[in-house]
Amino acid sequence: MALSCFSNQLNAQTNMNTKMELSPGEQSIVAIAALTAKGDLESLKTALNVGLEAGLTINQIKEVLVHLYAYCGFPRSIRGLQTFMDVLNERKAKGIDDKMGADASPISEEQSKYERGKKVLGELTKAPQNGALSGYAAFAPVIDTLLKEHLFAAIFERDVLTYAERELVTISVISSIGGAEPMLRSHLNICLNVGLTPAQLNEFVEIIQSTVGEKEAKDAHAVLNEVLKNQK
Repeated sequence: MALSCFSNQLNAQTNMNTKMELSPGEQSIVAIAALTAKGDLESLKTALNVGLEAGLTINQIKEVLVHLYAYCGFPRSIRGLQTFMDVLNERKAKGIDDKMGADASPISEEQSKYERGKKVLGELTKAPQNGALSGYAAFAPVIDTLLKEHLFAAIFERDVLTYAERELVTISVISSIGGAEPMLRSHLNICLNVGLTPAQLNEFVEIIQSTVGEKEAKDAHAVLNEVLKNQK
């Protein structure tokens, strides 16, 4: 009954605003990331085709599939890339010539990866990163180093995707795997910091519902409501 009420609530929201707030490419990013994280490769094939038809380049989709490994692991990421290779081969056999798109720009290495990662994280969170380590970072400092050097420097610095697009990938993966509400909360706040709107984030939940399931969407919706309430 609770899931039914939630579904009706989302449908009502959709009916009140028939204009899709996310672009077709952004909608595809959410679906591709979510389905890859769940390992639903058959549905992923459809989502990949839709993404290409929506204007995403080959390099943008590859970047989505690479980015998500930081949140759900190499096995899911690599299976997603292999599935994408199959899709591209099938499309090529049909005479479809998909656009490769731009690759990542060269990155200045004047600063260390750790310092560059701190800078990116500060831009995303709109909070200084100069304080003493706390929580899990103080408990295991190596994870702080890996996060800053690898995730926020080596990955987030690559400009194939915007910060907003990377955050859509991130929240889609976290919502799909479940059980990581504190991280989802943090990244939903970052979504707002990088320019995504509440309407767009509500649409993200709708896509999670249609691609992954009502439970995952219900959980994501609860966290989103909490984030938006605290923004007021």
